[in-house]
Amino acid sequence: MIDINLIRKNPEIVKENIKKKFQDEKLPLVDEVVELDTKVRALKQEGDDLRAQRNSLSSQIGMLMREKKIEEANAIKSKVVANNDRIAVIEKEVAELEASIKKIMMSIPNIIDDSVPIGKDDSENVELKRFGEAKVPAYEIPYNADILASINGLDKESAGRTSGNGFYYLMGDAARLVTAMISYARDYMIDKNFIYAIPPFMIRSDVVTGVMSFAEMDAMMYKIEGEDLYLIGTSEHSMIGKFKDQIVKESELPITMTSYSPCFRKEVGAHGIEERGIYRVHQFEKQEMIVICKPEDSMEWYEKMWQYTVEIFRNLNIPVRQLECCSGDLADLKVKSCDIEAWSPRQQKFFEVGSCSTLGDAQSRRLGIRAKGENGTYYPHTLNNTVLASTRALIALLENNLNEDGSINVPAVLRPYMGGKEIIIPKK
Repeated sequence: MIDINLIRKNPEIVKENIKKKFQDEKLPLVDEVVELDTKVRALKQEGDDLRAQRNSLSSQIGMLMREKKIEEANAIKSKVVANNDRIAVIEKEVAELEASIKKIMMSIPNIIDDSVPIGKDDSENVELKRFGEAKVPAYEIPYNADILASINGLDKESAGRTSGNGFYYLMGDAARLVTAMISYARDYMIDKNFIYAIPPFMIRSDVVTGVMSFAEMDAMMYKIEGEDLYLIGTSEHSMIGKFKDQIVKESELPITMTSYSPCFRKEVGAHGIEERGIYRVHQFEKQEMIVICKPEDSMEWYEKMWQYTVEIFRNLNIPVRQLECCSGDLADLKVKSCDIEAWSPRQQKFFEVGSCSTLGDAQSRRLGIRAKGENGTYYPHTLNNTVLASTRALIALLENNLNEDGSINVPAVLRPYMGGKEIIIPKK
């Protein structure tokens, strides 16, 4: 949510930003906010004037009563009562108008950074840099479900009976690999001085709407029937929500945390759920990182955070690239974002394995997170980045570490978490 002062002073900047995001249908919202805000300010001024008048009249009543001027005192009392009635009406109208303004403001996209490329959708995202050599071996790389089947690592049939399409059992060495990757990613982030946390896996609706847009919520989140609770789609949500309505000391910034959680997603949209493999599923595990910092430090942290993910994947022998998200591909709360994509030798193309974003002060405004420094309180900036998402990281690891005989090399950084195992031999 942007600062309403920006709409008051520079509505054209907000409209131009909406155009850059190709959301022209939202342009009327800016004028609507201006109109409603003008009404609110006029009503508040009227209320202030009435309160000042009421205070003056009240002091006159006491004086008139002491002078035994009962009729005059009663007449003024009637005016005070009328003032109070009007003030009550004004307060109700202001509350209703402010609720309407907030609802509209939640739909107006955040101001994107000047460096963000302008484009309509993800087809216009821009590759910035590659890390590692994207090789295609002379032998065939099977589909991820077939590689997992060769080591008895995947059972979607049983998961279909217990849970339905989009779920799976990971078994044996496949399950160990996921645990090893998550553990390695956790320890890597701890070594970078991030505080490790396991957060709640369910959050209330006011936290959900504080960290994401309504459209994202409808497409991603599972609602717990009969409860004001949602299953998290990423632990970033509950990690940022941890600071809801809190004032943190500026001296405590930056707050850097890394968290483990399962993630649950409806995956509503054109992509759908994958029938055989584990690329797009309803449930996976993830190591996440979040940063809460001073506004002037957010871009520096943004650059650090995506590079952490790159280093982790390179240590898993996986070539990756950084893809800058264009304006039309940015979620409404984001100021700037990039995807980290891993190389798929089977498909001979890159695919998304993580996303790094800075959201400016949008989440802080929505959640009431403030920082207090020498010059008063302000809204700090929030950032988040995928350290490692289990299923997609597993696909990338399997494809890039598969040998011609079907065996799978265990990257050196994972071996301490795999009981020293260096290679996984296919069972069939």
